[in-house]
Amino acid sequence: MANVLIVGAGGVGQVVAHKCAQVEEVFENITLASRTKSKCDKIADMLPRKINTAEVDADNVKEMVALIEKVKPDMVINVALPYQDLHIMDACLETGVHYLDTANYEPPEEAKFEYSWQWAYKDKFEKAGLMALLGSGFDPGVTSVFTAYAKKHHFDRIKTLDILDCNAGDHGLPFATNFNPEINIREITANGRYWEDGKWVTTKPMEEKRVFEFPEGIGEKDLYLLYHEELESLSTHFPEIERARFWMTFGASYLKHLEVLQNVGMTSIEPIEFQGQEIVPIQFLKALLPDPASLGPLTKGKTCIGNIIKGVKGGEEKIYYVYNICDHQEAYKEVQSQAISYTTGVPAMIGAKMMMEGKWMKPGVWNMEQLDPDPFMDDLNKYGLPWQETWLDKPFV
Repeated sequence: MANVLIVGAGGVGQVVAHKCAQVEEVFENITLASRTKSKCDKIADMLPRKINTAEVDADNVKEMVALIEKVKPDMVINVALPYQDLHIMDACLETGVHYLDTANYEPPEEAKFEYSWQWAYKDKFEKAGLMALLGSGFDPGVTSVFTAYAKKHHFDRIKTLDILDCNAGDHGLPFATNFNPEINIREITANGRYWEDGKWVTTKPMEEKRVFEFPEGIGEKDLYLLYHEELESLSTHFPEIERARFWMTFGASYLKHLEVLQNVGMTSIEPIEFQGQEIVPIQFLKALLPDPASLGPLTKGKTCIGNIIKGVKGGEEKIYYVYNICDHQEAYKEVQSQAISYTTGVPAMIGAKMMMEGKWMKPGVWNMEQLDPDPFMDDLNKYGLPWQETWLDKPFV
């Protein structure tokens, strides 16, 4: 039915390739490409059916265009680095193919991410009759769909939104990140930010802390307020929201290691001169840290990611909690990746499936919450990320 090109052969790319290969009735032909073809070949050897592999520098629009013209895909699934989003979007426009990613654009020289750069492509994609789906991961992605689903089925108006991301997994290593170290550390060490009463409120990194009792035996965990990109799109597309915040769990050991690395300058994105050459400290640190893809066989425990939403239905105020729990070992058993990669890769496949089946296909640039949540929610249950919902007695404050 569909011919897809997956760009990126890290942990998420591995999951996307596995999940697309499982859905042969939709993804008839698959090509996996990255800067290092051997990584693609290694993933291809794991799969239940044959896929093609290729080498490409996603920063190079001409290379991307040449590969797309050779493969002739219906769409590109971009699970490369956020720095490369605009290059890949340019290549898709030049070749006339649809586009999907899991994280919004971030300039490499500045620790800043926002949708303005990609939203500026809206008219170009509309005129070309092409669709670009932004943020089809878990957060952003599933959390955005959770919000749209809650509004459609449970609320006349949403008042507050809290997104809670808990990784209760343990890999046994002193310090490692569960996805790309450079992106992960830049995100965590930046100022926190949340939406309240029509404006952004800024906090210092890790300044705001809460404690929450997570379900299904995960238990009580410390949460810290971060800025996350779906807050921007959700506050834009649901202007009724009075307050929207994003929280993530971190253990004491992780935070202590991160503090030391910050104190000695290893998390800096500013280039320095070292032995006659220029290096970026955080990129050097990335080379020293374990590859997130290597954490799969080591990690035990579960993730729990979901939304706590306070709103009004029929004049009555209610508090709704919708979430997914994913087991690291079960994810590894299925796709040889840990749950962080799994929870991002599965929604990327489902988003592509929604587009290729025509359920979400329309020209322009779209965020997940702008589309009908129901078929996506059904596929979460079908393809490995079942969700739970409940009503709470008290709000998350």
